[in-house]
Amino acid sequence: MLIDVDIRKRLNSSSRSFDLKVAFSSDEKTVVLFGPSGAGKTLTLQSIAGLVRPDSGRIAVKGRVLFDAGDGIDLPPRARRMGYLFQDYALFPHMTVEDNVGYCRKRPWQWRLSERDRRDVATLLGTLEIEHLAGSFPADLSGGQKQRVALARALMTEPDLLLLDEPFSALDTLLRVKLRKELLQIQKRFNVPMIMITHDPEDIRAFAETLVTYEEGKVCEVRRYSENAVPSKRPMVRDAAYGCPVH
Repeated sequence: MLIDVDIRKRLNSSSRSFDLKVAFSSDEKTVVLFGPSGAGKTLTLQSIAGLVRPDSGRIAVKGRVLFDAGDGIDLPPRARRMGYLFQDYALFPHMTVEDNVGYCRKRPWQWRLSERDRRDVATLLGTLEIEHLAGSFPADLSGGQKQRVALARALMTEPDLLLLDEPFSALDTLLRVKLRKELLQIQKRFNVPMIMITHDPEDIRAFAETLVTYEEGKVCEVRRYSENAVPSKRPMVRDAAYGCPVH
């Protein structure tokens, strides 16, 4: 399996408790996680990235085990080779675009990127057609530019898997259309699989090869997605993914 996730995580607070219990696997290049807010989608991405430790279960990508509670395996985030595009992009405001993108290459004792790393950053910025922004700071960037910079930073790690948390939610409709096309081209160019969280039916239609639907911390359906396939019997999925609401 390209992606294999089977985990459980319980969160407790003074006001509520939440149980995440999800399992899905896919050999497809793009997995889309769909469902209402608070259903556990972001918690799943954080678990895959190593930012949250599940209570039990197993996570493997391309046959490489990242987490296995039973065998005591829990690779640190840097060792997992994940590229994470956060919903708010999480760019460092005090760093230039060049330094943001090259951050993963810096060592603790380095004040600045090496010449080789700077060349690699410049090449990647050129590929994404944002080389002219290298000396700019995040505050000076548009929403679309911030997304491209954040994507470049994620790709700079040469990831085995891209994790995208609602990558288009902060953008207007016209820009979403443009950047969907760009992301599809980038994925093809870099040949990197990805897991994307979305609430937008257009994202499902553009990207989903495997569609994983969440409800209240659980996966209620996993299906290979095609607009020509038999629509899901679940009203939420059928309406959003196939454009044919149930009355």
